Parts: sequence; structure tokens; C-alpha cells
Amino acid sequence: MTFLKTLAAAVILATPALADQGVSDDEIVFGSVGDLSGIFAAFGAPAVTAAQMHFDSVNAAGGIHGRTIRFVVEDSSYQMQRALQGYNKLVNRDRVFAMFLSLGTPMNIAGFKLTTPKNIPNVSPLSAARQMLEEPIRLRFLGTSTYYDQMQLATRYMVEHHDVTAVCTMYIPSDFGIEVHEAVGDEAAAADGVTYVAQTAHKPDETDFAGSLQKLQAEGCEMVALALGIRQTITVLGTAKKLGFNDIKFVGSSGTFHTLLAKVPGGLTEGMYAAAGWADLAARADQPEPAAFIAAYTEAHGEFPGTGALLGYSAATGLTRALEKAGRDLTVDSFLAAIETLDYYDPILDNHVDYSADDHQGSDEVILSVIEGGQWKEVARLQ
Repeated sequence: MTFLKTLAAAVILATPALADQGVSDDEIVFGSVGDLSGIFAAFGAPAVTAAQMHFDSVNAAGGIHGRTIRFVVEDSSYQMQRALQGYNKLVNRDRVFAMFLSLGTPMNIAGFKLTTPKNIPNVSPLSAARQMLEEPIRLRFLGTSTYYDQMQLATRYMVEHHDVTAVCTMYIPSDFGIEVHEAVGDEAAAADGVTYVAQTAHKPDETDFAGSLQKLQAEGCEMVALALGIRQTITVLGTAKKLGFNDIKFVGSSGTFHTLLAKVPGGLTEGMYAAAGWADLAARADQPEPAAFIAAYTEAHGEFPGTGALLGYSAATGLTRALEKAGRDLTVDSFLAAIETLDYYDPILDNHVDYSADDHQGSDEVILSVIEGGQWKEVARLQ
């Protein structure tokens, strides 16, 4: 018996410690549940394409400390059932090391129930909801300012600079839409002489907004906060112009801050405002780093990199910075510690990224822009 115990102990000592899931001698596996075909595909599809472009470049150069990056993406089509199927596959079959660029506030929240018990980090989700940093935050890292901060400060700006006294909301009643709705309502309640007047809730596939706009106009709304899909936002703005509601200020969060909106023909989206955690890329196309990214993406994919691509590429470069800092002995703990040391200016987003052990939100900046002449124009940096 003594001999057997001694032999067993020797075997245990000789066996290397099991690596965290998703890490092997030559590979790191990241997963994403994105919207490649639903109402937010304009964000999701280009984001994963641009991230993969960066990973391909890193892998071609030998990877990170001898490991290549494998990026596995599942399409949720912004539907909860499909999202949960994707999370289950990535966590249990693909055995990912971390989730990266997963899109949708409700989908990320649901995914936490699968990833947190498995000690799987969630990095740079395509959601700016406050819930992305709710406890336990150890495994959670958000890239930019939250929808709440964006809309609270944007509402304050419209009150102070455009004399808005009556505010309203059109939103999808998901976690995303509810956060926008709450931010506007809270700011109105805190401001003197401002009233939260009315709201309309909408399904993700809704396409007719004439009745809702007529209701809000009749209620006296001077500002309408939008928390809808990209196509829905375009339809709302076009319908408002057809109805002659030209005095209403339409304001969105980063969920509606997209290059596509500015490029809609016929000036249908002119005058719309959006508050986000980054500056539009097209307006900075003559600057060295944005110009290099635009050229590389256009050459590889035959089109200008829109907002989704901007977000995906920026997040991917931040991710590889953290992997470099984590070193060859990569574990979840060393990866988290490495992210918490990141502190740099991001020329692609035009913001400053600064994480710490106590702060898992990369950038706090809120940048307000307006569509003028078919392009987003920066108005102010809010605080």
C-alpha cells in the first residue's frame, strides 16, 4: 500500500498542471455570440470581420508568445434562443478561453449564467449597458462609456444648449432600451424645468412608426431619445421628415452611432445627434493611423470600414496588447491582471483607454456628434 501511495504521488507531481480551458501549447480560443444577420448586423458582422483581420495579421507574424488566436463566432441574429445555443456551444464544445465582442445586452446577460461558473472572461462586448459591469466584475471588461452615461449627458446638453424642456423616448423594451429610457427620465427628473413627457415601446422587427411619432408630437416632445435598430432609426427619421416634424431633436446612444446613418441618401437623417464612447472614423480619415486602417480594411474587404469594423478592430488590438502583457504562462488570472494594466491612447476610436483593478471600464469619454452634410460631426466631449 505504501508503494502504491508513493507511486501515485509521483505521478501527480510529474503531471503538468491543467491549463485553463481554451489554451494549448500553440493556440488560444476566443468565442463570440454576435448578430451577423439581425437588426444589429451592421455592428456585429463588420466587427468580427475586422477583428479577424487583425488576428490573421498577428497569427501570420507568429502569434502571441508562440500561440495563434482562433476566433469562433456564432450568429444569434439578435434572438435569445439562438444566442443561448451559441453560448452553450462555445463554452462546452469549443471550450473557449474568453468571450470577446459578443453583441447584445440581453444576450450577454444571459450568457453570464454559462460563462461565469466556468471562469470565462467577457471582454469588450458590443454592448455599453451598465449590466456589463455588475458584480461580480472580476471577469468583465467594458470598452467604453455606458448607454446610461451617454444618454444622461446628451439629454443635459440638449437642455442646456437647445432649451429642451420636454423629453421622450422611442425604444425596444430590452435591457438596452430600458437603460436609455431610464437615463433620459432620470436626467429630466434632476433638471429644473424639464419634464419627461411620453414614451413608445417597439418590437425589434417593427417598421411603421407614423402613429407613434404623431403621438409624441401631440404630447409636445421636443427631444426624442432613440433606442432602436439601425434600420428602424432610419425609418423613424425619414417618417418624421415626411410628417413635417422638423423641430424635434432626435438623439441616440452608441447603439445608433453608425456610419450608415450618416450616409442615408436624401438627407433623411440630417440633424440627428448621437452620444458614444468614440469619434466617427470618416471624419478622421486623413489622420495617419485611421488612414492606415481604412486602407488595409478596404483592400481586404472592398469597402470602407464602418462603425462595426472600427469597434472590432480597436477591441482586437486591445486584446492582443493584454495577451502580450500576460506572457507565455497564460492563465485566466494572468490575462485579467494584464488587462488591468492597460493604459494607452487609441487612435482608431480617438479615446483614452485606462483599466485598473478597481475600474473595468476602458474609456469614460462621452462624445456627442450630429449628422451634417452626410457625415457625423463632433459637437462636444461631455462630462
